[in-house]
Amino acid sequence: MVEGIRVTGVVDAVAEALRAAAIGGELAPDRAVTEAWVAGRFGVARPSAKAAIEKLVGEGVLERTAHRSARVRRLDADAVRDVYRTRRRIESAAIRELAATRSRPDAAAEADAEIAAHLGGSSVDIVDPDLRFHSAIVDALGSERTSRAYRSLTEEVRQCMAQVQGRGLISVDTILAEHERILELIAAGDAEAAVAVLAEHLGRAEERLAAAVATP
Repeated sequence: MVEGIRVTGVVDAVAEALRAAAIGGELAPDRAVTEAWVAGRFGVARPSAKAAIEKLVGEGVLERTAHRSARVRRLDADAVRDVYRTRRRIESAAIRELAATRSRPDAAAEADAEIAAHLGGSSVDIVDPDLRFHSAIVDALGSERTSRAYRSLTEEVRQCMAQVQGRGLISVDTILAEHERILELIAAGDAEAAVAVLAEHLGRAEERLAAAVATP
């Protein structure tokens, strides 16, 4: 069945739909994503399908090896740990700088307000605001290069977050409470306490997701 997509630039629209399907689990890890399949599913020309696939290969959502079709990337335990540890390095440094001037990012608090609408369980609906919360902390530094470095992790971070929520590994209540505590400690100027909460926050997700993806 051909699925309808908004005409906002065919390649971007197809890539967006494929990205959501891969990250949300509709397309299983290691599933082949061919030009013919994409063209048929979305009713687009083969060149547009190819460009959308290449865009996602560049983002790391899909991967391609020699003489094989692109496939949905599988996050293994080592990759999960590397993603979270890289995040922790960048976000910890950002928190320390913000706490030094007690600069609480308003955009992070706004993201938390959206997360609060999903209290009471686990929900893939919080993935985008959860990502915005953490991105807002880094972006609050006002460093284009630091933000660019963090954005290079975006799709892998989103994939990890989607799996954490899709598998019900951490409740929305816990995520929100720890977010709010981090912001409180930044505003109070207590950098090391805020970094400690972040380490617990990311470390719990890292350990639970790494264990989950390692289980056959």
